[in-house]
Amino acid sequence: MKKTYVIPGFVLLVIGLVLGMKIESVLSDTDTYEQLRKLENAFLVIQRQYVDEADPKKLVDSAVNGMLAELDPHSLYISSDEIEEIQESYKGSFGGVGIMFEIIRDTIRVVSTVADGPSEMVGVLAGDRIVAIDDTVAVGFSSNEVQKHLKGDIGTRVKMSIVRPGSREPVYFTVKRGKIPLYTIDASYMVDDETGYVRIGRFAMTTYNEFKQHVDSLTAQGMKRLVVDLRYNGGGIMESAVKIADEMIGDGKIIVYTKGRNAQFDQVKHSSAGGVLETQPVIVLVNEYSASASEIVAGALQDHDRALIVGRRTFGKGLVQSQFELPDKSVLQMTISRYYTPSGRLIQTPYEGGDLDAYYENKSLSHQDTYSLNDYVDSVPDSLKYRTTHNRIVFGGGGILPDYIVPLDTLTSPVTAAIIGNQLDQLFAREWFETHEQPYRSRWADAQQAFIHTYEVDDAAWDAFWVYAAEKGLTLTSDPNLVSMENKVFAMTDAAAERLTLETRLKALIARQLYGSGVWHPIVNSIDPELLEALKMWDRSAALAANK
Repeated sequence: MKKTYVIPGFVLLVIGLVLGMKIESVLSDTDTYEQLRKLENAFLVIQRQYVDEADPKKLVDSAVNGMLAELDPHSLYISSDEIEEIQESYKGSFGGVGIMFEIIRDTIRVVSTVADGPSEMVGVLAGDRIVAIDDTVAVGFSSNEVQKHLKGDIGTRVKMSIVRPGSREPVYFTVKRGKIPLYTIDASYMVDDETGYVRIGRFAMTTYNEFKQHVDSLTAQGMKRLVVDLRYNGGGIMESAVKIADEMIGDGKIIVYTKGRNAQFDQVKHSSAGGVLETQPVIVLVNEYSASASEIVAGALQDHDRALIVGRRTFGKGLVQSQFELPDKSVLQMTISRYYTPSGRLIQTPYEGGDLDAYYENKSLSHQDTYSLNDYVDSVPDSLKYRTTHNRIVFGGGGILPDYIVPLDTLTSPVTAAIIGNQLDQLFAREWFETHEQPYRSRWADAQQAFIHTYEVDDAAWDAFWVYAAEKGLTLTSDPNLVSMENKVFAMTDAAAERLTLETRLKALIARQLYGSGVWHPIVNSIDPELLEALKMWDRSAALAANK
């Protein structure tokens, strides 16, 4: 009897139902048909001949995961069991830690922290990688497993072990679960009599309306020019990003477009008339953690010469995912197209060979923070050079390269990096405030602006901080031969040189205990090197705004 081959039903449904194509048209390709037969044969051989009985569902789940692993870092499979548990977890009330995360293969990466959320308050940062939750190794966790371990009753605590980029040793955080704030604008205030500042933490459904409200408020205070801070903004809802960019771009211009193999997923987003910021000078701050929707905004404003982009090259996440439900209610969250800026630049950073470390750290040739732009022009091939509306050269290769680059190595000294990386300033400020809360509240509770403009960390607090740091293993020495970053021993002269920076951070941390996280940015921004550099460039930004 002639043996017949039956193509596995899940494969047919993935091709036919998920991608919306006729099976016959897909299988008309001889090689595709042969590969499907190979997959079927392997499945049947395992089922019939393997020494132990194999679970067919697990085999299929593994096969689907294996196929997606060959595609890109952001395509993933969510099993039917996980979908049910995720839906169940949203019934009733629960507490959270206030992070947005993504899983790329086996790694949990913090995309951003929620302003005023529990994780932000203890010092978790965008880019951190969660390697353990409580006593459980989290490497290899599914999205559902992460949520199950991080969610819980409000007021309960969870311990996270985190590896921070640039550090080998894990950092430990104990986070008290709480009700998560939903606001996406982290800060909004007047830097001076005519300069407004808005920091967007992430893009959600509410972000556009929040942005409009803050811009209206700043305009009423006399704002004539605006800084939009997108640093550490890992993205979110594309439509919100498009609407915000539209407020700054004139009528009938492309904001972003998507292009894929299947034309049904191609989109073009255009601007409309009547934006409230179409003529004002705008500066946008970005860094290596600005991704996805943030890059749509920065790329559109740069390509149309509507804003000066300052900082460092953005992450380069330009893949568009859509969810496709399979017959058993499992889901393929699969890349269907790519984002392009108006000039035609591909936002996505190159991803090759499954090298997630290179992808995370943006180590491709296109991600060079130390280039001057003049040197960069000479080193980049013509194929990666694009022209803006008014014929300026901008660069492709993944992410958005700023008009003015602030190199990473100019931002933080080793001693300050060690203090921030080990949360010493945050932990000390919390303890200091707790033991001095009454005098702080009686003097400053109703005097926020006075605190921001006049409060200074005194010698008693400064000295107490270094005693605390020594207790936690970070010490100072007057002998240069004993300095060792590995052993957390730093020169006294370096600490003295960093006094303004560290005192400003302590002041901001105490202010956050008094008034909430919104006051953090006006204080730390007073010494923020990227912002201070940007504020010197209003002539360049105004020249762009004048080019209509």
